[in-house]
Amino acid sequence: MACRDDKLDRQTNASIEKVKTDLLLTNATFVTVNGTRDVIFDGAMAVADGCITAVGPSAEVEKTCSGPDTTIVDLGGKVVFPGFVNTHNHLFQTLLKGLGDDMVLKDWLSTMTFPAATHLSPDDCHAAAVLGIIEGIRSGMTCELDYMYAHPRSGLDEPILQAMDECGVRGIFGYGAIDTGLDFGVDPGLVNKSDDVIRELDRLCSTYDGSADGRLRVWAAPAALWSNSERMFRGLYEVVCDHGDGVTIHVSETPFDREATVAEHGCAGTECLERLGIDGPNVLMVHCVWLTDDDIKRAAEHDYKVSYNPVSNMYLASGVAPIPKMLRAGVTVGLGVDGAASNNGQDMLELMKTAVLLQKVESRDPVALTAEKALEMATIDGARALGLDDQIGSLEPGKRADFVVFDPYASPKSIPMHNPVSDLVYSSAPSCITDVAVDGRFLLRDGELTVVDEHAALAEAQRCADDLCARAGITNRGSGHAWTIPVGM
Repeated sequence: MACRDDKLDRQTNASIEKVKTDLLLTNATFVTVNGTRDVIFDGAMAVADGCITAVGPSAEVEKTCSGPDTTIVDLGGKVVFPGFVNTHNHLFQTLLKGLGDDMVLKDWLSTMTFPAATHLSPDDCHAAAVLGIIEGIRSGMTCELDYMYAHPRSGLDEPILQAMDECGVRGIFGYGAIDTGLDFGVDPGLVNKSDDVIRELDRLCSTYDGSADGRLRVWAAPAALWSNSERMFRGLYEVVCDHGDGVTIHVSETPFDREATVAEHGCAGTECLERLGIDGPNVLMVHCVWLTDDDIKRAAEHDYKVSYNPVSNMYLASGVAPIPKMLRAGVTVGLGVDGAASNNGQDMLELMKTAVLLQKVESRDPVALTAEKALEMATIDGARALGLDDQIGSLEPGKRADFVVFDPYASPKSIPMHNPVSDLVYSSAPSCITDVAVDGRFLLRDGELTVVDEHAALAEAQRCADDLCARAGITNRGSGHAWTIPVGM
């Protein structure tokens, strides 16, 4: 056996070219969600200029990616996942948690959500957005689409974009639209002229696309097929296609949704989108609980994406979306927490678990949806749904350094950990999310928020929520909330 030449080894190591590295994460398990779904035990990841430059076994990465100017973070055996992507939200609704309990969608809209939305102020929108983003960060959310359909007055959009920027997340602002639907319960205060909405969308896209160091974009977000005219849809879609952006729409959330859409446009679901000329891969349909087999076929043909919102669908008793059918047809499906008024939270961890268990019990098939698929839906599939899969959604060189650090020892619920993906989806708690970063910048570090004053933000959100309810005349709170029991009991 030949003897090792220590002198030669030292010369070889000294000649290894060091790669510029700003941040080096070591001593962790990396669930990459890359093309081959590699899980790297005893791994390391290097970051430079906000991008991942290397991820692999510790010995290999540390050899070339550590230097005198590198910040090295020893994660002590924790698990690193790609940042979670929330494909659907209504951030203003964080002020309305608990006010819409025990209602179906139509009543929930007409008796609580629409009346509150007509009284929104810019301060309300900013406080609500910061609150929702904070809760999202604490459950690993690094990117989200906010679907802002309420425009009773001007000045409500920029505060939400400002909140996204302040909190450091990657965001798509969905500029909403309503120009019809009065016969179906739309509050007149939320109706706007189509030409005004189309012009404002163009301004927002021109102003904010690529802002905040490239973290922000603007999409169109017409509130529903039944609450917008053909002129509105065609105008909005033309604008986003011109800007390279997308459109997101509530589609077939309930039987009422489909019935109202037929009344307005003569058809429903994906057939309606097709007839309106909204037929590209930059279309994200939300809910899709009542899609037909024909709808799903069209969705696959047009490469429409879907946002699956199981907690909201359960809360409003809307039904169970046929997700396995969509996946078998090749439709991309991401996850959405939906607005807090139909979820009462913004928890991505709860969302992943609910997404899986709901499909299992609906189909009575234990592999109808799996923990691994839930993670994909929360990461790479969610990124694909937002047209961002070339930038985020997996941990691999060349992508932005958006990641989540998971510590199973932060909650007894998560110990023992035998499989990190199973632990995340089925056995986790928000306390297990110790660190969250976007572009390699920590938004949450060792359990502490680094971007805004969390206590002050929560206090401001409570103040705004109290004021909004008073202005909107919402009395289903405090002593005005009746004790509710199931019908017939």
